[in-house]
Amino acid sequence: MHSKFINHMKQFVVNRCTITPVRQAPSEGSEQLTQLLFGEECEVLDCLPRWTKIRSLVDGQEGWVDFKMLSPVHDLSSVACDLPSAVVASPIAIATDMETGEELMLTLGTRLPNYMHGTFEVLNKKYIVNPISVNTDYLQLEGQPHLQRSNLVTIAQSLLNAPYLWGGKNAMGIDCSGFTQVVYGVLGINLLRNAREQITQGKLVSFSEAQPGDLAFFDHADRDPNATNISHVGLLLDNKKIIHCSGCVHVDDIDELGIHLPDGELTHHLVQIKRYL
Repeated sequence: MHSKFINHMKQFVVNRCTITPVRQAPSEGSEQLTQLLFGEECEVLDCLPRWTKIRSLVDGQEGWVDFKMLSPVHDLSSVACDLPSAVVASPIAIATDMETGEELMLTLGTRLPNYMHGTFEVLNKKYIVNPISVNTDYLQLEGQPHLQRSNLVTIAQSLLNAPYLWGGKNAMGIDCSGFTQVVYGVLGINLLRNAREQITQGKLVSFSEAQPGDLAFFDHADRDPNATNISHVGLLLDNKKIIHCSGCVHVDDIDELGIHLPDGELTHHLVQIKRYL
C-alpha cells in the first residue's frame, strides 16, 4: 500500500488527522513550520518513500508531511477548498463517525464541508458534531464589522493560556501568527501563515484609529533602529490591551510604542496596525 501510494500519488491530498506537523525537511527531527488541520486540502509537490512535500491550499505554506497522515483525492469536489458551510468555533470539539462510532478530536478553525444540522462529510465519511461547537453564521456577518469584531475577541479569549509552540495552530500549542490565523479563520477570513505575510494583507490604520480585532505587528524592542524585521503579531482588545501568544496566549498592555510588561518594560516595538474587516 505504501509503494502504491508513492508510485501513484494523486495531485491533491487531504489531511486525515486532527493535527499534522508540516516540517522543513523530510525528517521527524526537522523544524515544524506549521500544522495542517483535519480535512485541510493540499497540492502534492514531491514524494519520498516516507514523506510527501505539500503546499496547503488554505494558506500556501509548503513543507514535508509523513505520508501516513494524508489521503489522496482524485479531485477536489469531495472536499471544501473554498469557504465551507461551517467552522469549528471552540478550542476542542468531538466528531463521531456515524458508521463506526469512532471519535475524532477537532480543533478551533477546522473547516467542516457539507455541514448540515450537526453533520458533515470528509473523504466519503459522515460525522456528527455538537452544533454548539460550530460557527455557521460567519457568512451572514459579512458587512457587519461591529459584530465580527465582537466575535473575534470572544474567539481569541477562548484560547487564553494555550501554550506557545513554534508552528502550532491549536489549543495544545500555538504560535503568534497561528493564533491570529486560526481566530480569523473561524470568521471565514483567510490570513497567510506567518506575521511577515499577514502584514502584507489588510488595511493600514493608525494607533488612534485602532479597533478591537485589528492586528498589531511588532519587531523586537532591542532592534536595529535602521531595520524592520516583523517578528510578532497580536490582536487588539482595545487601544490599551492586546491578546497575543508569547510564552502562552495572554493579555498585555499596549500603547503607541508597543507591548509593555506590568513594570513598564517594552518587550515588542509596534510597527503597524492592520484591519481585515
